[in-house]
Amino acid sequence: MTKAAPICVARIGAAHGVRGEVRLWPFTQDPLAVMRYGPLTTKDGARSFEVVRAREAKDHLVATLKGIATRDDAERINGIELYVSRDMLPAPDDGEYYHADLIGLRADNAQGDTIGEVIALHNFGAGDIIEIKPAKGPALLLPFTNAVVPTVDFDGGKIIVELPSEIEGDTPADADRTGT
Repeated sequence: MTKAAPICVARIGAAHGVRGEVRLWPFTQDPLAVMRYGPLTTKDGARSFEVVRAREAKDHLVATLKGIATRDDAERINGIELYVSRDMLPAPDDGEYYHADLIGLRADNAQGDTIGEVIALHNFGAGDIIEIKPAKGPALLLPFTNAVVPTVDFDGGKIIVELPSEIEGDTPADADRTGT
């Protein structure tokens, strides 16, 4: 039996103030859930961080981490991603998925032809985007919606993708434009 990969639940951001607080970018539905998981680790498990206090800010948390007492300490850990064991997380509801569970799934079209493999999910603020790497050519970035990905089949190790027939603003004339 293989151990499940840890799940990234937050990323440490820039220092906040002079007393070691950091901006913390949670990836959980409830931002303060990162306080309930106990110590969070780096992906390789080499370092551990415990959220002692946190308060919500605009789009992140301002957090105090155990052992981080100065601005210099906080600046040294900027950018570190924090993980928790998969078994610490609740089971997702129907139609909800942990991004980590989707990575590596085969992406097929409705006819059963393989399009590629799911390599990432992104959210740039307007909704989730699924990134699929075909065997040849550039990666595809598609909206992760029920219309584009109507089926997620974990048992079969795949997702079914309905490729959009047209993307707004994507015309041959657009390809000829040069930026000015």
